[in-house]
Amino acid sequence: MPADTNTFRRSDAAGVARIVFDNPPLNLVTPAMIGELTRLFDGLRSDTATRVVVFDSADPVFFIGHADLTLFLEPRDAVPPKSATLNPLQNLLETLRTLPQATVAMLDGRAVGIGPEFLTSCDMAFASDRSVLLQFEAAMGVVPGATGSQRLPRLLGRMRALEVILGCDEIPADLAERYGLINRAFPQAELRPFVERLARRIATFPAKAITLNKVAVDAADGQPLHQGLLEEAHALNQALVGGEAQRRMKAFLDLGAQTPEFERQHFAAALDKLQA
Repeated sequence: MPADTNTFRRSDAAGVARIVFDNPPLNLVTPAMIGELTRLFDGLRSDTATRVVVFDSADPVFFIGHADLTLFLEPRDAVPPKSATLNPLQNLLETLRTLPQATVAMLDGRAVGIGPEFLTSCDMAFASDRSVLLQFEAAMGVVPGATGSQRLPRLLGRMRALEVILGCDEIPADLAERYGLINRAFPQAELRPFVERLARRIATFPAKAITLNKVAVDAADGQPLHQGLLEEAHALNQALVGGEAQRRMKAFLDLGAQTPEFERQHFAAALDKLQA
């Protein structure tokens, strides 16, 4: 992690990088945070040792805040030409979405504005039952400009996305789970143990398999099924090159796979024994 990182902290253990937002008092998304996250994500793109990235917060209330509103106060008299490139926040969150690692957000508090956009740019997001999410941009006279107007309809469907975006109301964790804004909501005491166990488990899997599964899943978005199936087959063929998949399959067979008792009682637990 760069020595000049001031808006979050990073720690690493067993292939899991833990990023803890720490930009008091609200974890606002400031230019400094954008710059530091950009450098983090750029580094992760070539980081072969890290397989999972977990996002957390040092603040007991605020996960990641909205953008600093003072950045938008200057009047604008004319609409510039439509851009052919993404704005900085869109680019940042698209970089997050396409990282080679598995990315997991752990929400135990409030995610407002960019907060839900950040969560839905991660591969998975889990929340405590005291958490809330809120898109408030329409009430300010603008639109969610960090991927929200595009990501939410793809996850929730048009009507629910517009309820969230135009309603500008707090979405409690149980409703966020039901709508598809997060994977699951947990009692607060159960959230961290679940996410930490999940992260450790995924980090034992081959880095190439993690990346290729993300690529294959993303191929399902916005193209015909046949084309997506071709991408799936290509990802499988890539995964079978290099010997790691074969080594793990042989080790699994040696543990007893493909016998009735093993398949019934030991299958899932044995996956944890295949570390490189």
